[in-house]
Amino acid sequence: MRLLAGKKWIDMGLVFTTRVGTPLDAADVRRDFRSAIRRAPGIDADAWTPRELRHSFVSLLSDSGVPIEEISRLVGHKSTLATELVYRKQLRPVIQSGATVMDRLFAAPGWQSGWHGPENSKKPGPSGEDPGSGLV
Repeated sequence: MRLLAGKKWIDMGLVFTTRVGTPLDAADVRRDFRSAIRRAPGIDADAWTPRELRHSFVSLLSDSGVPIEEISRLVGHKSTLATELVYRKQLRPVIQSGATVMDRLFAAPGWQSGWHGPENSKKPGPSGEDPGSGLV
């Protein structure tokens, strides 16, 4: 592009630029993106934006079992909260896989052996001591 622009080129040290070297704005990116995907058969270029690519990226990572912390880092969020809020629908498989693991754990025989409900838990004695501690 630099050669085509000739003397009109403004060198700003950018990687992605307009035809004369200046920074791209959102409209430039959308226009060039749609122009590129118009050549792909079966795709409605007017229905796609770079944002859909980002959502697709998150969906593919999530469907592949990538942890939410890694997805969050890859899309540039400071915490998983933003990722969870923005990409809630795309993250459903990760959440569902976690629920499936929990279902398997709680369905396994003997999972309840460590806890028998409040009626069987230790209650402190009158002075607050632990009844199994040997304190008098």
